[in-house]
This record gives sequence, structure tokens and C-alpha cells, in this order.
Amino acid sequence: MFGQEQGKTLFNEHWQFIKADEITSLEDLRSTENLDWRAITLPHDWSVEGPFSPEWASGTGFLPGGVGWYKKQFDLIDWDNSKEYQLYFDGVYKNSEVWINGHYLGKRPNGFIAFYYEIGKYLNAEKNEVIVKVDHRQYADSRYYTGSGIYRNVYLITKEPVHFKTWGVFFSTPEINNDQALAKVEVEIINTFDRTSNVSIKARLLDGSSEVANSELVSFVPSKGKNHETLYMSVEQPNLWSPDSPQLYQLEVSLWTDGEQVDSYIDQVGFRSIRFDANEGFFLNGENMLIKGVCIHHDAGSFGAAVPKEVWAKRLETLKDLGCNAIRMSHYPHQDYLYDLCDEMGFLVQDEAFDEWERGKNKWIEGWNVGTPGNDGSYDAFAEWGHQDVKDMVLRSRNHPSIFMWSIGNEIDYPNDPYSHPVLDEGRNPQIYGRGYQKDNPAASQLGPLAEGLVAAVKTVDTSRPVTAALAGVTMSNHTSYPEALDIVGYNYQEYRYQEDHKAYPDRVIYGSENGDALEAWQAVTENKHIASQFLWTAFDFLGEARPWPVRSSGAGIIDMAGYPKPDFYFRKSLWNDTPMVYIGITNSEENVNHRRRIQDTWIGEKGQEKWVAVYANVEEVELMLNDRSLGKKKINYSSESMPGWSVPFEEGTLKAIAYNDDKQVASYALSSPGKIDHIEATICEGLKADEKDVVHLDIELKDKAGNRIISDDREIQIDLDGQLKLLGLESGDLSSHEDYQSKHRKTYHGRLRAYVRIDGEGGIKISTKGLKPIKVKMK
Repeated sequence: MFGQEQGKTLFNEHWQFIKADEITSLEDLRSTENLDWRAITLPHDWSVEGPFSPEWASGTGFLPGGVGWYKKQFDLIDWDNSKEYQLYFDGVYKNSEVWINGHYLGKRPNGFIAFYYEIGKYLNAEKNEVIVKVDHRQYADSRYYTGSGIYRNVYLITKEPVHFKTWGVFFSTPEINNDQALAKVEVEIINTFDRTSNVSIKARLLDGSSEVANSELVSFVPSKGKNHETLYMSVEQPNLWSPDSPQLYQLEVSLWTDGEQVDSYIDQVGFRSIRFDANEGFFLNGENMLIKGVCIHHDAGSFGAAVPKEVWAKRLETLKDLGCNAIRMSHYPHQDYLYDLCDEMGFLVQDEAFDEWERGKNKWIEGWNVGTPGNDGSYDAFAEWGHQDVKDMVLRSRNHPSIFMWSIGNEIDYPNDPYSHPVLDEGRNPQIYGRGYQKDNPAASQLGPLAEGLVAAVKTVDTSRPVTAALAGVTMSNHTSYPEALDIVGYNYQEYRYQEDHKAYPDRVIYGSENGDALEAWQAVTENKHIASQFLWTAFDFLGEARPWPVRSSGAGIIDMAGYPKPDFYFRKSLWNDTPMVYIGITNSEENVNHRRRIQDTWIGEKGQEKWVAVYANVEEVELMLNDRSLGKKKINYSSESMPGWSVPFEEGTLKAIAYNDDKQVASYALSSPGKIDHIEATICEGLKADEKDVVHLDIELKDKAGNRIISDDREIQIDLDGQLKLLGLESGDLSSHEDYQSKHRKTYHGRLRAYVRIDGEGGIKISTKGLKPIKVKMK
């Protein structure tokens, strides 16, 4: 839903695009003949179109940047020159400049922030043209993949002369208990008439189709001016929003003049209370709870940064199955629809603004921690735009009940990257670039005043949520005013400081803002009552932050880029999910079992070869069976030194784990040895409806006669479509694949491949590979 304003329509169709690094001005564009424009539909990310090459930067996935131009010609149905018109971009990476009918509207350096322009005075009823320049020549400007272009939604907004300001309706819940909740609706109204306008503002809340509260207020808006008003509504016995029960209401706010409705705003909202306590942790709706969070980036394999809503919906379903209840939008605001999904599916959200402020960080070019880093970035626009960017992040998303904290930055205080302090000569510090105090680096003391300014900017538009930041160099920052500028303080990979800093700073709310997947990192949460959370790095593998070529993606996720869970997913599920489960993985040594390394999900080997079977479960005990023979039961106890596992001489057949509680079987898991490759199998997993079109996930696997997946005989798969179908992408999850993401063929990885298909009507998909019988899947 994302704040449906009256007159707000998607503006994604019928664009044209050209990548032309040599054309850097509108005059050059217009004077250059025979340009090869191509038709596209937004969102669009040109970087993911490639090609992958070591000439680019590992940080951004060895994919190109450059300069891109977009244009769209359009007529305005029912054009009225008395109305206001806005062109709204949810994000353009980066340095976007926009013209409408030759008139320059402005520039927005930050590629992750939504922005809009008033365009009414430049419009005609017919033959309008919008042109957008995107300048991403600094391709090595990030520590992770950004994408390039108009890679998020664009909207055209039509307003009457008297209207709600865009982002001008703010819903909050200042008082909540189980018996009653108070809703506060603040509205900002604009009047472009040259006379005062009398207005009536009406608000109501609906639970399904039933109205549960309403309010009305009469006011006025001065000539060529604005007004701010507040309405209150009381709801008896509210249904409270939480991850386990994401109850939403519909807010409808309308604006009336002279008995006529001139504007409306509809959004999904929720009632929930949030509280952090320095000693007790986090409370949602008055109940103490642990935050089981993951960090995500905005890309999704073959889509780059232009990811359909349906794909993220499927990814969030996987996180629900994990037992995850919170998401950190690292390290920038994400796509608008993602917050809607979090509201609807039940995820607490930390929204984050920046990965650097007025100083640039190191950006790895040859590979993570390899060679000499670059220093391009977004910091050069911070002085002019930083406060506006963080305010716009909040204004865009502040009505989402899922958002429970605002973060002004990630690892801004990374030791010597770039800030430094004499304390770095003294002890334990997570440093990867430059050891000890670097006196020529900027002083860490600068961090406090910068943070204070950003926190103040946030609180000019929202005081209902705490403001935080994710600290990497806590030892250093503790000698500055930076932590004190924050309401709550995130610690990245600083579990060893939880207890000592709690004693040293008893009033400080400390939480885990970014954490590794070690058992000890989770125990640091469960064994310290004052620590409320863990945000695992990361949920999904992502483009960029890569090791040296040929690797072009990060493998930090517990889920691969195609959305398939890895073995570590099931370890985390055993910690976070109460539904009885068991998983078995195979490795070659007891040490690998204990340290959860090189775990595979297939039962293969040579007869008699010693294999180690790792078991992840959230039950009392597990029995291991091999070809229906019991290999014994083991109690499920995790420790940093020892994880449950069996040494098993390999023999072909079926390995099965049976989980027990109170001597009753509650779950099981089996692996069977695969034979020779026999056929292709395809399974359809439907996504969400979007604009009367479906995006389906089609899982393609190589199987033996018994239906076991073959992981050691990968084949190139060809996809051919007919009818009203469109192939959106193919993703295998292979971190080192340099195959063209725009092609209709791709090699499987460990025997599988995921195809994304948009369905506009009936059609068929032919799936083929050399040496196997092709199959066809009918779609309706």
C-alpha cells in the first residue's frame, strides 16, 4: 500500500534508456545523432546487465557503472493547469538530474533516498518529456553492490490546489494498553490558491470493513501557505501489531473544501508500543522479547537492485520459516514495498541511512582486504545533503508499524577507516586497515557533533522511535560523545564488550546491531538480560563485497542468492524456531562438525569412507538411522567446543535423523545417495499478485530415477517461452558465475537453478539441456 495518496499512479511504463558514458550533459545528448535508445520498463538496473569483469571493483560485484540516460514522453489525460503535479522517484542510483520539457528540476546525489519534484508549471496537455541523467562513473564508490539507474518505482502524483503535502500525513500511537489505544494523526496541508481556503479534515480507522474510530476537524489554510493540524482517535481493545500477530488497520484521511473532497490518503497502520531498557532489554506491547534479526542488502541475484515485490515476498517467507522476527535494512533505505511486506508479514525493522558521513571509507577494488582500496563514495555530498537525506528517509516511512528504530549510520567509527584515536594503541580493537593510532587520520572526536546533528534532524520529523547507530570501534567511540548522542547504541561484532560496557555505562541501552553466526554470539544475547538482539550478517548472499576475482559476490548469507537455504540456515532455525525440527549435513571430520565448516547436504562417498554427520535440532534427542539400522540416539546439546554428530562409514542408501521429545517422534529428515542423472524436474512456487500479473519462482533440478538431486553433474539449462510469458531472470546461487544475466540459459549449481517468470496470460515454458529429455511446463 505504502501511503496511497489520491492521484498517485505508477509511472514505470514506456521509458527509453541509453548507456552513454561519453555524454555528460543534456546539450551533448541532444546534439548527438543516431543514439541507440532501447525501450524499458522501470525499475531498471543497468549494472547487473554486465558484463562482469576484473576491470571493475570487487566491492560492487565487478560490475560496471558509467552514465545512463532515461527519457519518457507522455500526454496528460484530464490535464488541468490549476492542479499540482509531482514526479516522485523512490530511488535513483546515483547523482540523478531531472528535466521536464527542457526545464531543469534538480539533482539528488544520494542514490537510496526517495525524492520528488513539483512539475505542474512546466507541463502541457500533450507531448511532455521527462529526461533523467544518472551519473555512476565512480563505480567503486561502495563497499557493497549498489546497482545503477532508476532501479525503484517512479510515480506521477496529481494534486488539487488544496492538498495534503507529500509525506505530510503522520500516524502515531502515543498511548497504548490492552484496553484502549490513542491514535494521533498529524496532517500538513498546502494551499496554492491566492486566497484563504476553509477546510475540513476527516480521519477514520477501519478493522477490515468495520470502522472502529473516527475524528473530524475544521480549519483553514492561508493564501499560498500551509497549515498543520492534529486529530485524535481512541480505539477500544485494540488488536496490537507484533511479529507473531501483525494486526493492521486501515487509516483513511480525507480533505474537504466547500463540501467537496479534494484529497485523500490511505495507509495500513498498526498499534504497538516499543520500549528499550538498559537492564531488561526490549519490550514490545509491554512484553519482554528477544530480537532475532538479520541484515539484508537490497539486491537479489539476477535482478541486481531492481527486485520485484514478489521475489522479496518469497524471501521473507523463508525468513519466517527460519524464526526471524526482525530485519536491518543495511545500510540505506530500501525499496518502498519492502516495508509494506514487513508490516503485513510481521518483521520489526531497523531503517538505516548511511554507511559513511563526511569522510570516505575504504572501498576494496581487487578483493575484500586485498590490494589498495579506493576512496570514492557518497561522503562528498554529506555536508549539503546529509540532514535532508536522513529526514526524507524518516518522512517516507514513518507510518510503518514495523519500523521500531532509525539508524543514522553503520560503522562510521571503524578504527582508522578513517577516524582514529590514541586509545587504539592500547588494546582489543577490530581493525583491518592500519594498526594502532593514526595521528594523521581525522580525529574520532568529530563523530559526536556529527551524530548530534543527525539525531536532531530525525527528531524534527519523528520522536516516537529511538535513534541509533551501529558502532564498530566501541573502544574508540567510548572516548567521544558519539554514544551519548544516541538513544540506543548498536554494537557490531562486540559481544565481548557487552558485560564490561554495561558496568561502565549502566544507563546505556546496548544491543547487537550486526553479528556473526557463531553459537557464542547468540549465547551473548540469551545469557545477558540487558542485551535484546542479534542481527545476523547476513540473511542472503549478495552481489559485491567480494573476494578476489573470479568471485563476484559475498557468501556471507545463510541463504544463497537464488533463495535456497544453506546448512547454516538450519543451525539458526534450531536456535530461533520453536517448531520441532531436525537437519543433517555431511562433512569429513569431527572438527568440521564442531565448527560447522564445509557442511554439505548430500550423502555421497566411497564405500567405507569415514563421514561425519552433523545434526541441528531443537529437540531433546535425535536417533540416526542408516538404511533402517539404528546408529544410536544422542542428546542435543550445543557448545562452542562440541556439536552433535556421528562418525559413519559410508554406504549407499538412506541416512535418516528422527527427532524426539519425551520419547515421542516429532520430526525427521532424510538424505538418500543419488544415482546417475536421469531427468529434469521443475516445481512452480507462486508469488504474490501484482498489477494483475504473477511472478512465479520455477525451481529446476537435475534428478536421478528415484528423484534425488544430482549435485556433481551440473548442466547448462536452456529456457524457451511461448505465449504471454516473460523470463525475468535465472539464478543458480554460484558466487563465481560470470554468465550473462540477460540470457535464457544458465548452468545449474549443485544441481539446481531458479527461474523467475512473469505471467501475463497463458503460455508454456520449455526446459532443456544436452543429454536429457526436455520438459514443458504449462502456465495459466
